[in-house]
This record gives sequence, structure tokens and C-alpha cells, in this order.
Amino acid sequence: MAERLDINRADQQAFDAIDGLKGHGHDIVRYREERGGFTSLRELDEVPGLTGKVDDATRARLTV
Repeated sequence: MAERLDINRADQQAFDAIDGLKGHGHDIVRYREERGGFTSLRELDEVPGLTGKVDDATRARLTV
């Protein structure tokens, strides 16, 4: 398995390179900066525009 992307360190381009997150990199980074970081992958559902869109296959490529 490829190395997982740390959602607390990744930049916009890294998020946009992952299927399921394309076009949402800016929103994820902004949310993280405003909230002080993620504590779980499930918090991605709170990012505007991602609610209910991040599937298990995408989560499997991420880490906190």
C-alpha cells in the first residue's frame, strides 16, 4: 500500500491529487487552519462541500 496522506500536513495540491477529494483541497486546508487541525478522518465530513462524499476507499489513503 502507498504511503498515506496526513490530513494535518498536506497542502492543497496533495488533496487535489486524490480521487474523491479533487477540487476540495483549498476547502480542507482552510477548514484545518480555522479549526486547528483534525483529530479524526471522520471530521472531513464537516468540511463544507464534503459532507457524505468521502468514501472508505478515499479514507484508506489518508491518516491523521
